[in-house]
Amino acid sequence: MKMEIRGMEKLSFRERQVVALKETGKTTEQIARQLGLSPSTVATLFNRARTKGYEVVLIIPGQALGLFESTGEEEEAE
Repeated sequence: MKMEIRGMEKLSFRERQVVALKETGKTTEQIARQLGLSPSTVATLFNRARTKGYEVVLIIPGQALGLFESTGEEEEAE
């Protein structure tokens, strides 16, 4: 699975860092520790990024979903 963040060109370097970490599931406190910022600064950066607008797109290969593999269930149903 691959994550793509569209609209990143609108964001500052710090906003990009915060968005990337936030969208991977890290908490504000974890991001603050990792980047050496206060939690309130992280929250401000994230809110600014949301205001500017960006879009997260997950790219999942078809094989990973098992959409093109026979499970045997199709044959049993016939």
